[in-house]
Amino acid sequence: MPAPKIFDVHTHTQFAAFKDDQDTVIKRALDKGIWLVNVGSQRDTSAKAVEAARNYPEGVYACVGLHPIHTEKSYHDTQELDGDKGFTSRQEEFDYDFYKKLAINPKVVAIGECGLDYFHLESGTKEKQAEVFIKQVELSQEVKKPLMIHCRNAFDDLISVLKEQSRNLNVPAGIIHFFSGTKENAQELLNLGFYISFCGVITFARDYDGVIKYIPEDRILVESEAPYVSPAPYRGKRNEPVYIIETLKKMAEIRGVDFDKMVERTVENALKIFKIK
Repeated sequence: MPAPKIFDVHTHTQFAAFKDDQDTVIKRALDKGIWLVNVGSQRDTSAKAVEAARNYPEGVYACVGLHPIHTEKSYHDTQELDGDKGFTSRQEEFDYDFYKKLAINPKVVAIGECGLDYFHLESGTKEKQAEVFIKQVELSQEVKKPLMIHCRNAFDDLISVLKEQSRNLNVPAGIIHFFSGTKENAQELLNLGFYISFCGVITFARDYDGVIKYIPEDRILVESEAPYVSPAPYRGKRNEPVYIIETLKKMAEIRGVDFDKMVERTVENALKIFKIK
């Protein structure tokens, strides 16, 4: 297989939303030269991400970890896991050895998605989320693979934890996916060695334009975040990796650069952070 034309650094084609056509969706992306990383959110989806990566000799990779909303019982997302809408997802204790066994697989390129999420916050969750997040920072350091970080409504606390854990951060440290913070947040994270990734929301919301222009060209990445946040003109449909082209078009437009240059740079950055040759 030739080198990637586009690199989707954060997708979830192993989620329940793709249970009937996962291979078709992945092959559709690969046929267009789109490489991708399926990102785990808990035990099952992390194991499935590794399984999917094993099914393809090149172009499909995995990321394994425990999402902050799964550190306690939370709402159930039927696009992520099978089950009735009324089902409450189980609380998961972070099993370091389980995730380490997954993480040492050569097709696993990062640890996560992990981090902090205060949007669906329950009492006592902040402390639990931080505890689990720190364990995954330590796992990242042990296996020498970058972090895939999720952060929602929690950037001050996230940055505080990362500064405290700076001795455990790799170089490069990882990716802040679906970035929704300020320029000031971005700069502190850049200083800590992180790359910043954007998804389809930038095609229909102008809130991100300033920070997209602000990120250095050697630290910017693009993701689909499928099955969520479909870019225009696919809003309202299940998202999938091939739609990432629309996000790249908008990113190039916002930054005032040629589309091909934007694609080339994001691919180069992805290969570098994931150490893919």
